[in-house]
Amino acid sequence: MCLCIICNLLYVSCKGLDMQNSTQISFVILTAYIDVGHVKYFYFTILLALYVCIIFANVLLISIIYMDRALHEPMYLFLCSLCVNELNGTTGAFSFLLGNLISNDHEIHLTHCYLQMYCLYTYETVEICHLTIMSYDRYLSICYPLQYNNIMTPNRVCILIVFAWLFSFGQIAVILSLSARLRLCGNIMEKVWCDNYFLIRQSCTDTTVVNIYGLCTAVVLVTVPLVIILHSYIRIFKITFRSSNGPKKSLNTCVPHIVSLLNFSIGCSFDLFQSRAPKLNMPPTLRIIISVYFLMIPPLVNPIMFGLKLTKIRNAYKKIFQRVILVSN
Repeated sequence: MCLCIICNLLYVSCKGLDMQNSTQISFVILTAYIDVGHVKYFYFTILLALYVCIIFANVLLISIIYMDRALHEPMYLFLCSLCVNELNGTTGAFSFLLGNLISNDHEIHLTHCYLQMYCLYTYETVEICHLTIMSYDRYLSICYPLQYNNIMTPNRVCILIVFAWLFSFGQIAVILSLSARLRLCGNIMEKVWCDNYFLIRQSCTDTTVVNIYGLCTAVVLVTVPLVIILHSYIRIFKITFRSSNGPKKSLNTCVPHIVSLLNFSIGCSFDLFQSRAPKLNMPPTLRIIISVYFLMIPPLVNPIMFGLKLTKIRNAYKKIFQRVILVSN
């Protein structure tokens, strides 16, 4: 609901700018799509199947955490919120990708372009916030097991989750509102989805404010999570490897988080690298795969990996499947 309200406000803001300035470019052309003829329907089917798998995996995990009271613990509540964010990000991405894939016209209205960027950038920011919170949660659980329940109270868990979402909504709304006020001199974008960096590069007006804000935001979003995550895992490794009582057991709950963190970070780094190096000699297909990696692979891998590696969730899966088998028999 909150996302819809902010998207509507952003839509009205962008629409108002178009009405005030009739000479402003009103559409963007995405040139990264390759003309593959009728094979595009095959790719469309694959993408649609992938989207259905992502929806199924995340909804299933959310439902299990919601229904099983044994999973109403901070770690699983953070994981549940992470899955909700992945549904938000993939829905925002796939709704545009599937439509553009089968369309012969890859023009997108500027207002819709900003809405798309809002969905994708909030997905990225919420994901970073949740992965950071989850690393700190593991640190408290392993390094301060006796005080953990007093520190991670239900109220604090709720505050952390709400903060991750509201901070992301507000921060992205500000930077896109600043970008929406720029006059564009070009509308060609070598991407399969809208990118604020490409829009700012094609601006005819002064971009100092949006560049400074974007740089400060990027520094905060990289530095703060990096410091918290590194501090958390350095302390975790020190505690677990000093202990003689099964460090592997304590680290088991960290493995899915570490893999998820690396997977998402690598995907974002790939996209950032190829966006900032557009002249790099790279096959078009590889460029497309790199640009959408962080939107497709983490949302599919995360619920499966957490479900297989975390014992409580794995046991909850087994109970549900056993009930299904009993009912069917």
